[in-house]
Amino acid sequence: MILPKIKVLRSHGWQYIPDLNAVNLTDEFRGRPILTPSADMADVEAAAKICPTGAISANPFTLDLGRCLFCGECALRAPKNIRFTNDYKIGSSSREALVVKPGDEGIDFCHKEVRAEIPKLFSRALKLRQVSAGGDASVEMELNATGNVNFDFGRYGVEFVASPRHADGVVITGPISQNMAEALDICYHSIPDPKVVIVCGSEAISGGLYAQSRAVNRGFLDRYKVDLWLPGAPTHPMTFIDGVMNMINLKTR
Repeated sequence: MILPKIKVLRSHGWQYIPDLNAVNLTDEFRGRPILTPSADMADVEAAAKICPTGAISANPFTLDLGRCLFCGECALRAPKNIRFTNDYKIGSSSREALVVKPGDEGIDFCHKEVRAEIPKLFSRALKLRQVSAGGDASVEMELNATGNVNFDFGRYGVEFVASPRHADGVVITGPISQNMAEALDICYHSIPDPKVVIVCGSEAISGGLYAQSRAVNRGFLDRYKVDLWLPGAPTHPMTFIDGVMNMINLKTR
């Protein structure tokens, strides 16, 4: 009985990531983009026209990660102007910091905008209730992966719980549909104060492809402060881990 297990172990190799602060993703991963302006911006204008969420602007030249689907079509259309790197550290406590401009060398996490009580209370343990507010399960599956054998984010006391009454905050995925708006509000008010609000995935941040849909109700984001914005379509587990670690001050960049 033990021999088949040994064979599986040898074929899989060492899956556990010892240091979550020193992870390098494959070069094929689409993370933080680099924008390079040129004299002729016709390709960028063409890329802006085909972007389904309006994430790209040619004048001024910007790319909004909160809207970006990371499909890579813009980089194919304007390869001299737009290039995606494998940098997964793209989360921030500021929505405005997600708008990438030429010359940016990284996404500013904006530590000064993190409420003082968050690292003080949750640096050793943070329990989160995840709410799929009309999501397609892609971001949700990536969030599940943060607790698997590879990442094991629970080693730092960060875990998902079933009940909002046992949680310190809520992680929102999906564009927030009309059918989930009330349920999300009930969940939020069931979490004891002070609580953390994390918005995860491009659909949750901006509405994504469904931003103009009548089936979407995004009033929640107008009523309550968001503590952490995490782009991605879907959001990579390391983007989530890096953002949360910065928010609760487990490390700084």
